[in-house]
Amino acid sequence: MTVTYQGKDYQLVMFDLDDTLAPSKSPLPDEIAGVLSRMLGTTQGCVISGGRFEQFQKQVIDRLGTFDGAANLHLMPTCGTQYVRWSGTGWDTVYAEYLSDDEKQRTLDVLETGARELGIWESETWGPVLEDRGSQITFSALGQSAPVDAKVVWDPDGAKKEALRAYGAERLPDLEVRSGGSTSVDVTKKGIDKAYGTRKLMEILHLGIDDILFFGDRLDEGGNDRPVKDLGIESIAVHGWQDTFAKLSAIVDG
Repeated sequence: MTVTYQGKDYQLVMFDLDDTLAPSKSPLPDEIAGVLSRMLGTTQGCVISGGRFEQFQKQVIDRLGTFDGAANLHLMPTCGTQYVRWSGTGWDTVYAEYLSDDEKQRTLDVLETGARELGIWESETWGPVLEDRGSQITFSALGQSAPVDAKVVWDPDGAKKEALRAYGAERLPDLEVRSGGSTSVDVTKKGIDKAYGTRKLMEILHLGIDDILFFGDRLDEGGNDRPVKDLGIESIAVHGWQDTFAKLSAIVDG
């Protein structure tokens, strides 16, 4: 029940989702679905991302379908504020740490006000800009269904979303405000990031830091995958799903 990378065995392989396993908000490509299914046949895997469970359903579960390794797949929506796994008959929520109604409303108000003051509230979008994900509020500048090409050019250096993140962090000191995907800012309960979700999963599965291998596209300082690396977990930096496919295939099939 392990994979080997650079001569070391790992019991669990964790992945970011958008721009690591798939293009942003898009289903897993055939190649990724195939190698992931092969890996899960013998080794535990986890996908941790800022999206809500319904997004995981579309991007991951629907693409993998019914397969023998489903019990080895751990899903952690909204950066680990939720944990969902296969029970044998369905996908069950193990835990979920929801924001209170007051926390949600204050967050929605601050993010909209901040985006308007900063001049980044777009009038033409692909779906809602603000989304209540239960355990996370997400601001998506171009809407939840914006195409990848539009998102890439909206904020290439990350300055726009960083300005909104800083604005929100100052006004919501009791909550965690951080950069999410290419055009998003996420807000959760204080102290919650991908490291939080990783630690929770380690406790549940009785794993140590040395038992986990992580793939992410934002391992840079300030990136939303960086907290996992900062735990001391062996992390593989990737640039898009094609890079992940090449590196994962070498581990799984090599």
